[in-house]
Amino acid sequence: MDEIAARLDTARRTRCAIASFSDGHPPIDLDLELGYRVQRHRRRGRPVAGWKLALTSRAKQRQVGVDTPLYGFLDAADGLNLGQPVPTRSLIAPRAEPEIVFTLGEDLAGPCVTSADVLAATAAVAAGIEVLDSRYQDYRFTAADLAADNVSAGRYVVGPPHSPRGVALDLIGAVLTKNGEVIDTAAGAAVMGHPAAAVAWLVRRLHMDGESGLRRGEVIFSGGLTSAVPIATGDTITIALGHLGSIVLACD
Repeated sequence: MDEIAARLDTARRTRCAIASFSDGHPPIDLDLELGYRVQRHRRRGRPVAGWKLALTSRAKQRQVGVDTPLYGFLDAADGLNLGQPVPTRSLIAPRAEPEIVFTLGEDLAGPCVTSADVLAATAAVAAGIEVLDSRYQDYRFTAADLAADNVSAGRYVVGPPHSPRGVALDLIGAVLTKNGEVIDTAAGAAVMGHPAAAVAWLVRRLHMDGESGLRRGEVIFSGGLTSAVPIATGDTITIALGHLGSIVLACD
């Protein structure tokens, strides 16, 4: 486990992609349980702002060839302020995607949490952009590889908060634009039928893994609504999520 964590941390620090452990020579027998153990090992000592879901939409599952949702943590140091450009030169192969973001007003934990419980505990929702950055060559990985790599965490930005009351998050339309060209569209329902259902899945999965659950004030990225678009220096990404508003992200 220590060796796997060290290799991933080195890949991130040096911006040099590695072969996934399942593709290595010789391959490492990495199952999902061990992948999450590696992720927890890498989380120790880091300031955690919240959590992120991955592969909660069919579009994302098809894009990377994995058929199960996964979760990771949000390192507080990776957050960007609105208007702050993303430093693409510090990343390996960045990709951007739109997400619906939850900010919790109450703790959530346990094996039976539902989407209704999530909505009741939510203080605010917002538009968000997650910038993914896999440490694996060509984004080739298994679910276990992906869990160990903190589900391709890179950078993230959250838009202005909005009340979740009376908002049909599953019906919100998402538009992803790159350099003025519409790349993809989706609705909130692309994320497990409803973004709150994805957050409820996260709570239940954390309980299974012996985690303490979600805490008041934490930020939860509920999963990419569309496929993720590659970005590079000079690009401009815009997302629009209905009345949650728009975010413009410059790539430095």
